[in-house]
This record gives sequence, structure tokens and C-alpha cells, in this order.
Amino acid sequence: MAKLVINPEKQVSKIQKEIYGHFSEHLGRCIYEGIYVGEDSPIPNVNGMRTDVVEALKKIKIPVLRWPGGCFADEYHWKDGIGPKGTRKKMINTHWGGVVEDNSFGTHEYFELCRQLGCETYVNGNLGSGTVQEMSEWVEYITFKGISPMADLRKENGHEEPWKIDFFGVGNENWGCGGNMNPDFYANEYRRYQTYVRNYNSQQDGKESGIKKVCCGPNADDYEWTREVLKTCFNHCDPSIHGHMDGLSLHYYVHPEGWQIKGSATEFDEEAWYKTLSKAYYMEELIRRHSAIMDDFDPDKKIGLMVDEWGTWYTVEPGTNPGFLYQQNTIRDALAAGMTLNIFNKHADRVKMANLAQMVNVLQSVILTEGSDMILTPTYHVFDMYKAHQDAMLVESFIDSEEIGLTEEYRTPNLTESVSLDKKGNLHITVTNASLTETYPVDTHMIEFSAAEVLGEMVQGEMHSMNTFENPECVTVKEFTDVRITENGICFNIPPCAVLHLTVKRKV
Repeated sequence: MAKLVINPEKQVSKIQKEIYGHFSEHLGRCIYEGIYVGEDSPIPNVNGMRTDVVEALKKIKIPVLRWPGGCFADEYHWKDGIGPKGTRKKMINTHWGGVVEDNSFGTHEYFELCRQLGCETYVNGNLGSGTVQEMSEWVEYITFKGISPMADLRKENGHEEPWKIDFFGVGNENWGCGGNMNPDFYANEYRRYQTYVRNYNSQQDGKESGIKKVCCGPNADDYEWTREVLKTCFNHCDPSIHGHMDGLSLHYYVHPEGWQIKGSATEFDEEAWYKTLSKAYYMEELIRRHSAIMDDFDPDKKIGLMVDEWGTWYTVEPGTNPGFLYQQNTIRDALAAGMTLNIFNKHADRVKMANLAQMVNVLQSVILTEGSDMILTPTYHVFDMYKAHQDAMLVESFIDSEEIGLTEEYRTPNLTESVSLDKKGNLHITVTNASLTETYPVDTHMIEFSAAEVLGEMVQGEMHSMNTFENPECVTVKEFTDVRITENGICFNIPPCAVLHLTVKRKV
């Protein structure tokens, strides 16, 4: 029997809601068809945004949405996406699929989408092929309330009041598609560009409501990039200099068979199952080692680690455009999501945001669409269960686990967990079981906490379980009742291939 120890009296850190963020790029059918269908579409919409998709995303309380990329961000020129849609410039999306981008979804449409979702905004600026002036004017266009050329242009285009930028990314993957820069060159460019990302909202309102600036961080395990960028951008002697940077990004994707081959999303064997989850769990080491470097420069943890691209990345579905990155989503992805979110929660003192790639129809999406039809993926249902952690307090916890797998190279913990305490005093326990065959009994000991009631819900299936347009309800959130209250806590049995959420109410 595995033992889970929870100490609600030791609150570690607030789990920022932005850890449950999402990412939408002008890539494949993510924006067009997935989110935006236009005002004249027969598909039900509000101002062009699909009603079914918006309502589904609101249910999981999407906290923040990153846009317009991704690699697309560093070739995006924002003035092409404003004004009358009939006169907007058309371009070839050279990064993704070679299709025509008509710019009908631009700045105004993005902020309308975020208004409908009720989420925070995360705009990624063009440092790779853009200018300081272009980036500065975009911020002015979006946020300036007074009289200025860009504010006047926004008003001419039909939006009198400014919007609010919560987060602004100064470039994207500038070590790769964003310019193939070395860390020292990028860091100096970052210092220059961010100077002109001005906090007009703070200047106008006199409040601490300014833009949080995100610096381009490393690709996976490029620890040299992290150290060299911080060395140039962070000043030990001036504690206020961190105002140049509120977050450092990290990108990491799981490719079961490697970058070139990747592997199928739906046709895989037991070895590929464990290899995928082993690579997903590698996120733990990445965060730990990058955080250690950040601690050298920022021991007070004022800069957040923003994992603003993460997820599984497989070979595209047969018969689809290779540049559209469309893939199916199985219970394997649910496990990868649950394990990764548990890792983010456990590192909530440093991880302040994460954005799943991508929201609809691309990579590890939570929603798939086909014409007017929509299905929710197993990953969606994990986010639905885990939303209870948003803005709750991480509490100290530990679970007995063992490494499992079919090879020595690719092994993963059989069980992972994270536990939080919400504002009502309820405990939220999330546990994953990566085993394909074993049910594990778990004896939970809760320090100074007596349970009055336990509510359970679970996403579970066999290794290839997935939702299709023909069978959209194969994997859903189901009630979990195999749990009982004990003298010291609770006991439960978690079945194989499962992601579990327990809500434990305190006895008064």
C-alpha cells in the first residue's frame, strides 16, 4: 500500500491560476475554424467566436491566453490585422502549412475573444523580424487612453477605450525560429525592446496594474541560455532592476520517438506509453535545474518561470497538412497532462504561468472541431478537474512511489500527486497512476485535519481510449467512490491509467 502524507498546516505557496493557461497561434485550424469562424458563419457565434468553444473554455476557467505565437509571432506585423477586414493585407504563413493568412483575426478580435472568455491577456511581440518602434506602437495602440497617433488609430478602428495587456512576451524562441540568436545578443535586444513596452495603464490609473514582461528563456535543457540571459538582464546590485523582467519562459515538448519521427498519437505500444510519460516527467528535472540557476540571480523569486509552451507532440494525423500539427488525444495525454500539472503545482514558488500548446485543433489541444461539430479531449477533462487548484494554496505533501517502465532508460513514477487548500478550507488532492495494469491502494495520513466528507472524480480508460466525432463521450469525468474516511485521513484505490481528483471537506 502506498502512503500519502499531507500537512495542511504547512502552506508552501499560492498556485497561480495562470499555471492553467493556454496558447493559441495562427497555426493550422487553431484560430480559423477552431475559435474564429467569422460573423457570417452558420456556426453559432458571437462576434465571430464559436459559441460552443467559448462556453467549453469558460467551464474550465481558462485564466490566460497567449497569442499570436509561437513562431508566427516573430513574423507577425500587427498593423496588417487592424482596420476593415476587406482591406487587411494577406500573406503566406511560411511557418505553418504555406496557407494564406488573411489577417481577419487580429488585435481587436483577440481582445474580443478574451472578453468573452473572461481571461487575462498575454500578447507576444515581434522581436525577430520587427522593430522597436513597431512593438512600442502596438503597446500604445492597445493600452494608451489619451491623445496619441496610435490611440487615435484605435479609436478610428472602432474601439474608444484601451484594453489591458496583462503579460507581454518580448520575442519568442529567439534561439530558433525567432532569429537564431545567441543568448548574449538576445539579452541585449531584450533590454532595448522592453524599454519601450511602456506601462501606460499604470501611468494613467496610478495603480500597480502594469504589463508583466516575459523574457525569452530556454529551449528544454539549454541551461547555458538561462544563465547567460540572466547574467545580462539581471543586476545583483540594483534590486529594482528585476522590473525589466517579470518572467522567463521555458519551452518543452514531449516527442516519444524523437524530434524527427515523433510517433503516432493513437497507434502505440506499451513501451511507447512509458517512454512518453517518462519524457513528460522530465519536466520535473527541467524546472528544478532552471530554477536553481534563477535562484542564483533572484533568490527572492520575484521572476516567474513561465512554461508558456508545453505538451505532447506527435506525428500529424494521416491525410492532414503536415504544417497544421493536428493530432488526436488519448488517455495517454490525460496522464501526461495530470503529471505535468502536478509538477507545476509542486513548484508553484517559481512557476507562475504555463500555457498548454495548443488550445484547439493543434498538438495537445483540449478541443477538436470538425465543421460545426466539437469534441472535448481527455486532456480537457483533466483541466476541468484540476481547475480547483487555481489560486489555492499548495500544501506540503509526499507520496510513496516507484519507478515503472519496460526499459531501464525510460521509467516514470507510478504515482504523482499535488495537494492544495482552497479558500473554503477544503483540500484538493490530485493523483495520477501511470501503470497500465496495476491498481494501487493509497493510505492517506492528514496532519491536524479531520475529514467530514470526500467527493471524488476521475478520468480513466485503457491505453488507447479517446474521444472521436463518432464517439465523443468515450473519455469523460466520472464520479469516483472507491474511497473511505479513516481515523487518520482517507484510503482509496486508484485504478490504472487514471487521473483522480478528491475534494476533502474538513470536519468542523
